[in-house]
Amino acid sequence: MSAAPLWLPASGCGPACLPVAGEVPVVPAARRVGRLLAVLGMLSAGTVLAALLPVLPAGERAAAVRGWARGTLRALGVRLVVRGRAPRRAALLVANHVSWLDVLALLAVAPARMVAKREVRSWPLVGLLATAAGTVLVDRARPRDLPATVARVAAALRAGRPVAVFPEGTTWCGTADAVGCRPGRGFRPALFQAAIDAGAPVVPVRIGYRCAATDAPTTAAAFVGDDDLVRSLGRVLAARELEVRVTVSAALHPARNADRRLLARVAESAVHLVPPPAECSHPVPFPRRDHARGLDLAA
Repeated sequence: MSAAPLWLPASGCGPACLPVAGEVPVVPAARRVGRLLAVLGMLSAGTVLAALLPVLPAGERAAAVRGWARGTLRALGVRLVVRGRAPRRAALLVANHVSWLDVLALLAVAPARMVAKREVRSWPLVGLLATAAGTVLVDRARPRDLPATVARVAAALRAGRPVAVFPEGTTWCGTADAVGCRPGRGFRPALFQAAIDAGAPVVPVRIGYRCAATDAPTTAAAFVGDDDLVRSLGRVLAARELEVRVTVSAALHPARNADRRLLARVAESAVHLVPPPAECSHPVPFPRRDHARGLDLAA
């Protein structure tokens, strides 16, 4: 199996998925500048936080990360709406992926170690924060490293740390009527093996964006296709009454002999609000496919 389909999933999203001029109500230019300055202030605070995180006790570290993420969302002009209760113990949080804002939304709800691509380490400031927060970095050009990544995530879960991952592997607009946009292979099952090995629950999380001014879903925050971070940030700063809604579903408790592929499908159904088959209600046994273990973790 080649590295491209394993590590580089693609969505069908393009410019047509993004809002056109006038579709999303906007704030005045002066308000946008104010938001930008506030974001820069939060990023500066993030540098101090990155230095403090390694020495803070676990509880205070989680509270600090949550507070910083929520403050950064407010600076961006984004309102956070949470439904459900985030796990307080070790759990594998699995979410759909729409935007770079998803990371802030997850950290604002359940401060967790994130799983991210290796390139994040080189991003200005963000890379510093990611390293300080213990982000598990994945080299998508080295499929042979995947079993080691699964082992690192399992170790974090055994140590009592929640871990968050976007199993679709790429962003997409996330709209229900978007035909052909959703990544074809859906949730990749590789990291679900870590939850099975560690005996940790899997918590499906749904992330969605709405414009409260029009009371309708919006793709203003989407980061897809040939979009770049500057344009995406500009749309977010300009949007009036943008909301990110985080819905935490009931935890799935896989048995020790679970099948990660079935577990991934059930979690994906929960995230996308499709009722799972009756025989897959949690806790679930998920019969395991031992022949695939370690050799085909991302299949």
